[in-house]
Amino acid sequence: MQHVSGAFGTKWSVKYNQQEICALNGSTVFMNGTYTYPEHLTVTETFWGIHPVPGMDPTDLSKDPDYSGRFEYLTDEQKHFSLKLSDVVKKDEHRYCFRIITNEEKERWLGEPGVQLRVIELHVEIPEEVTEGETADLTCKTICSLTDPTFIWYKNGHPLTTKTIKNNQLHLQTVSSEDAGSYSCAVRGYQHLHSTAHNLRVRYPPMSVSVSISSSGEIMEGSSVTLTCSSDANPPVKIYTWFKEGGTSPVGSGHSYSIINITADHTGLYYCEAQNEHGVQNGTVMVTVKTGGSLVLYSVVLYVVVGVSLCGNAALLTVVFWMRGKRQNRNLEERDNEVSFNKSLGIHKHTGLNAQINADPNAKDDTYTALQPTARSSDDVYHTLAAVQLMTRT
Repeated sequence: MQHVSGAFGTKWSVKYNQQEICALNGSTVFMNGTYTYPEHLTVTETFWGIHPVPGMDPTDLSKDPDYSGRFEYLTDEQKHFSLKLSDVVKKDEHRYCFRIITNEEKERWLGEPGVQLRVIELHVEIPEEVTEGETADLTCKTICSLTDPTFIWYKNGHPLTTKTIKNNQLHLQTVSSEDAGSYSCAVRGYQHLHSTAHNLRVRYPPMSVSVSISSSGEIMEGSSVTLTCSSDANPPVKIYTWFKEGGTSPVGSGHSYSIINITADHTGLYYCEAQNEHGVQNGTVMVTVKTGGSLVLYSVVLYVVVGVSLCGNAALLTVVFWMRGKRQNRNLEERDNEVSFNKSLGIHKHTGLNAQINADPNAKDDTYTALQPTARSSDDVYHTLAAVQLMTRT
């Protein structure tokens, strides 16, 4: 609006550098311009108001509690003016006008239409989902145009410096699983004012397939073992198939495979095949079953030792019998010689030898009887053998 007044035709004028400003929520904005007024007047006051109503003075921002501590008026002798407004929020979206008051009641000026302020937030537009190997463009959007913005992109909160950024777009030439993550954007100078983050989901085949085994130590025959397969994939793997190396048919299916009552025949390399709609990958594990060989060997040695002991006892008994018989034969020969000698001398003795001769011929030698298995119980035989062993040791 322009108005001509004064003796020399000096004009009233208010010119704004921008009539519409788009500002980020939380940022600081400047509304600038210049003004002129008739030379015969004296400017007594300038201020900024909002939403002017015809015939009424707008309210001075300095008197509005919503702007307390957030604004600053700036003017100079060259008739420049400025409004600095900090920490703008959505409710600051108004039409702001510069007001001039002079020393004459009827000589006032309101710079219409003013400056329209719009407060916005950045938001990211990304594909809902992308498959590994494809291209993708991410866009930092605003509902109005910022003044010469330089956009900065972030992935998982960290700035991206190796990606192609053009204007407000982030271009991913060949998407990989590593590109999946949370993306946000900001404008240089206002890096603290990030957009809301959005996730980029990337579909990819199984990777990092691994197999774990339930047993942490040696696997013994007769025990049970469970193999578990895990993988990284999108969408997650639902089909797991188990194979044993050398076999042509699956040995199991599902996330886990259990072997009950394992034997040495189960020793070998096992692998699980993880598959989703985008591909397949395998993971392997070696299963080694330890047999009970050491236990069997111990039993054999034990039996051999026991057998040697029994054979040794039998040999010892044979020697005892042989020595006992030889001693008896020698005693009988000595007695026969003594009888013959006595007869030649005409001497007859009725003691000792006669007692021996007159003894019961059916009587058995005590030693023989003691060692006769049929005449003794099993416990008696054991104790007799023990006694014989002790006698031979002494």
